[in-house]
Amino acid sequence: MKNFKYHILVVDDDDRIRDLVKQYLSQKNYLVTTAKNSEDALEKVKIIKFDLIILDIMMPGKTGLEFTFENKKKIDTPIILLTAKGEASERVEGLEMGADDYLPKPFEPKELILRINNILNKTKSKNLVRIVEFGSIKIDLNKLFIYRNERILKINNTEKIILEKMINSPGKIFKREEIGNLIDLDKERSVDVIITRLRKKIEENPKSPKYLQTIRGEGYVLWIE
Repeated sequence: MKNFKYHILVVDDDDRIRDLVKQYLSQKNYLVTTAKNSEDALEKVKIIKFDLIILDIMMPGKTGLEFTFENKKKIDTPIILLTAKGEASERVEGLEMGADDYLPKPFEPKELILRINNILNKTKSKNLVRIVEFGSIKIDLNKLFIYRNERILKINNTEKIILEKMINSPGKIFKREEIGNLIDLDKERSVDVIITRLRKKIEENPKSPKYLQTIRGEGYVLWIE
């Protein structure tokens, strides 16, 4: 099964532009859903939590500006407005309505990707869990400490990257290769060494781990109670 980065809703009444944007984003490993107008988009956001909406302004029925103004607070999803109009006053109006960014047509696909990544990286960092408590353990990624019973154990940057990913995906099994990619290591044995080191900081009995476990033949998982 393919692992997608994010789920994006593309809303445009122009079939050609809608299909081109979908094709390009799909090639960049985004999951893409499309809608042909604001009414169609509203039906989809009622049942799907999107990571970002790319929204054309000039559409029949409700415009992209009206959709943004009426729904931004309800759906709490970043919005990039697309329009053939590039006047400064219109860009300001779009931002005042609640849009997160504004891209005039025609645009370079690479610029769209850059703007998408900028918004999603900000959203992701804002929503990340950085402090978690389970059992007798507290992990504080802001201070780079693990508190276990009366002990305070320092976390290095490599351990922080791994823990941040695991804490924000509790119960997910991470393959050694996936962890290696996170920290720029291509040797599985090196990943094993880091996990062993983390276990010594998290577990009461590292040889019989309760939280940071090995799933044979698959990888590692962090169980947070």
